[in-house]
Amino acid sequence: MFKQLSILTLALLLASCGGSSSSNTSEPTPNPEPQPEPEITNEHLSGGETSTADVSADAFSSRSDNMTDTSRIATFELGDDFFQNPWVAGSASTSSRDGLGGLFNNNACQDCHIRDGRGHAPDEGSDDFNSILFRAARTHITQAQQQDMLNSLVANVPDTTVGGQLQQEAVAGVMPEVELAVTYEERVVTFKDGYQVTLRDPNWHFTNLRAEQGYYLDDDTLFSARVAPPMIGLGLLALVAESEILAKQDIDDANGDGISGKANYVWSVNNQDVALGRFGWKAGQPSLLEQSAGAFLNDMGLTSRLHQTESCLSHQTDCQQTPNGNGDSVNHYDYEVPDKILDAIALYSAHLSVPQRQNAYDDDVKRGKAIFMELGCQQCHTESYTTQYSAEHPELSEQKIFPYTDMLLHDMGEDLADFTRENTPGSSDDLYEFMATATEWRTPPLWGLGKTKTVDPDATFLHDGRARTIMEAVLWHAGEAEATKQKVLELTANEREDLLTFLNDL
Repeated sequence: MFKQLSILTLALLLASCGGSSSSNTSEPTPNPEPQPEPEITNEHLSGGETSTADVSADAFSSRSDNMTDTSRIATFELGDDFFQNPWVAGSASTSSRDGLGGLFNNNACQDCHIRDGRGHAPDEGSDDFNSILFRAARTHITQAQQQDMLNSLVANVPDTTVGGQLQQEAVAGVMPEVELAVTYEERVVTFKDGYQVTLRDPNWHFTNLRAEQGYYLDDDTLFSARVAPPMIGLGLLALVAESEILAKQDIDDANGDGISGKANYVWSVNNQDVALGRFGWKAGQPSLLEQSAGAFLNDMGLTSRLHQTESCLSHQTDCQQTPNGNGDSVNHYDYEVPDKILDAIALYSAHLSVPQRQNAYDDDVKRGKAIFMELGCQQCHTESYTTQYSAEHPELSEQKIFPYTDMLLHDMGEDLADFTRENTPGSSDDLYEFMATATEWRTPPLWGLGKTKTVDPDATFLHDGRARTIMEAVLWHAGEAEATKQKVLELTANEREDLLTFLNDL
């Protein structure tokens, strides 16, 4: 018995050492196969080397992390100063910052782009329209006017009495064009497992149209509600190769997947030529310089070298008679926004950095990303690009970025369409801004999405701010995104949680 146990013990010892009961020779334990190191994708650096580590309420207000040139930093800070601080009416003692209005939407860039983030739609009963505006364009236009839009020569045909944008503010002595209000109708959306989300459908009201000023609105005018978008990563998007954007076009849906992305071509005031539209809710601006100059003119009533006359119409005599800040004799400024300031604002806008992601490699985040891809969201929200080289912006050059946008126009359905005064939606046949129709919107980048509420707890989502949460925004998707939305409605509670965990990490 003892002998049998000894043999058994020896066999077990030999086996544990990698030996054999039939051999007296021990062999060394083979080393396990080396495991490959996990691929370093740097997904957490959404803006490449420009990404900021700041995740505070100021997460959207940092300059490119790799900017070290002191003169460029000084220009960035100058742009920051003029972006944050208010402008005042013309002929003021603050000559470098005067010329506001006569009509305007806000007196400071930062009041719309709150902490350099997005704006919000007002709650029902609120008069907080400070970070949302309304474009106005006619649809019953001549064949020649329509052809000019299709040829990217003009953006649209403005409303006869209020022009291209409703302005609810004015300097002293000038009557605002309109007062604004909103009411909401609730819609309940039910997931396959019974989970429910309540959406709010806005009805916009234009009241007190100042009939004495001739403000009556054309019957065929469509309005476009637009909250201020976040300012981060814009310079990186400017350096995405045009060829990469156009490669994603599928205007006639040749591949039959229901997605028909379309580029918007627009008129470049700076270059006096047609260019690819990259910025704005309908990709109506070709560059950050022109986006900035357009905002100064339309949102604040300020002239610049790109827009040398104010936007007052011929019948807006009180607006036309307002003192402006052109021709400053002290500082020798030709326009209300002098070249130095306009260029500083453009550089500032280009270099607001994207926050680093905090949990990009966590299992639940990776599961959420996998769900995002399986749903087909990446068909419009393209994950990554490498930016081109730019001598003007070396910090932004040749960066691997993760913006999650194709920068193309997509038809999002009637629910999200531009609308009449009676809140009737426009159609996909109504041209609205160059080549973009009333139902088409540029795919917004998703980077920084999870920091939105950190930067401003009141911020809301989608172009008109109707969505209070990310899931509400997802559930408003229709048109080309309808099939994907239906797949979302089939997700389980755990899958929804993982998907939102991923989106909140962006």
